[in-house]
Parts: sequence; structure tokens; C-alpha cells
Amino acid sequence: MDSKPKYNIAAEETYQDGQIIFKEGSWGDWVYVVLSGTVEISRKVEGKKYVLEILQIDEVFGELGFIGGMKRTATAKAIGETTLGIIDRQFFEKEFNQLSAQFRSVLEIITSRFKKMLERASDFTTRLEPRVPKVLSLAFKDRQSFVRAYTGNVSTGGLFIGTDNPLNPGHQFLLKLQLPGVENALQIKCEVMWARKQEDNEPGKSPGMGIKFSEISKGDYQVLTQYLETANLGARK
Repeated sequence: MDSKPKYNIAAEETYQDGQIIFKEGSWGDWVYVVLSGTVEISRKVEGKKYVLEILQIDEVFGELGFIGGMKRTATAKAIGETTLGIIDRQFFEKEFNQLSAQFRSVLEIITSRFKKMLERASDFTTRLEPRVPKVLSLAFKDRQSFVRAYTGNVSTGGLFIGTDNPLNPGHQFLLKLQLPGVENALQIKCEVMWARKQEDNEPGKSPGMGIKFSEISKGDYQVLTQYLETANLGARK
């Protein structure tokens, strides 16, 4: 008897070698099953690609977007010519809604927790990048106005912004970072990973927020890397 799972397939899609099925950070709640070929699941951390899993025939992916209603947590790419089945949405919703409300809630909690674990793992990897203790001027737009502030340390993956009014974790914004000796400010898309408010009253820790760089141009990344390398050499002398 064939023990492989069977699914109600609404449509089939064929992808060529190297073709992207969906990108990390994009919206989408289609759930796929591999009918033939192979799918690579990867995630980028500090511009570096990390392969999380290689999926084979009958393996399902994309379920986090359906269950949790969240952005894609990774990038899916075809390896070789690959055919995918899109699981019938009505069938999937019917099966999901037949679960008890408590069990559906547990699945949603697990999904959310898994997403946070991925983000924490990415943040930990980011922390492996050397942080340079430099006070640099920067600017960003908060909830209502344009803010000029400073950073106490910076790496190629993120920085700390000292402010009495930190933005909420998950908030995304455009940062303009001014490096000494560089004419134009670097423009970097960022996301708030954590926030520490003044009322938190943590001894020896100033209020502010930890920022992760989510998108930076190749040119700006090279300028930042070169600056940090020079700053590190200067600090060691």
C-alpha cells in the first residue's frame, strides 16, 4: 500500500532550473506540494545565502503563510525542471476549519513561534559580525516626524540607535547613515528587532532600539564594509 500523502490539487505549475517560486519577505498563502523535481528553501542573513532545506517529491511547503497569515519566511527556488501542485484552497480551508478552535489556535501559535525562532537565529548570526563602537550621525522618519539621532555601535548587519522614543519591534523604515569622510549618506532599509524604553529602567543600558539592515545596495554595503574594516584596524593599534 502506498503510504505517501495525497492532496487535492487545484492547479499545476512548472518551473525551470533556478527559477524563483517565491521570495523571502513576500506575501502569499498558497501551499505547494512537489510533484517532480526538487525545491531549495533558503534564507538570507547579512546578504549571505543559507540553505535551510532541500525538498523532494511529495513534500509540502508554504504552509506558514496559510496558517499564520504572515510573509514568506524563506525563498523557494526550483532545482532542475520542477512541477508543483497548488493544493486546492477550498479543500485546505475546509480541512483546517474542521479542527477545533483550540487546536487551530495551537497551530497558529506554533507557526508564529517558529517564525520568531527563525528571526532570532538570523539576529544571532548577525551578531557574529564584529560591531565597531563608533558614534555616527543618522536620520530616519519615526511615527510622525523626521528624526536625527546617533548610533553607539554598528556592524555590516545592523546597529543600535539611542533614542528615548524607540519604534516598536517589527517596524520597517528607511535609514540615512552618515559615515565620516563619505559625501553621501548611506540609505538602508531597516527593521526594528528590539526596543528598550526609558521606563524599563535597566541599569547601565540607555534607551533605544536594535536595528537590522534588511536591504542595502551593493555599493553602500561595500562602503560600509570598508569603513568598518578601517575602523577595526585603527582600534587595534
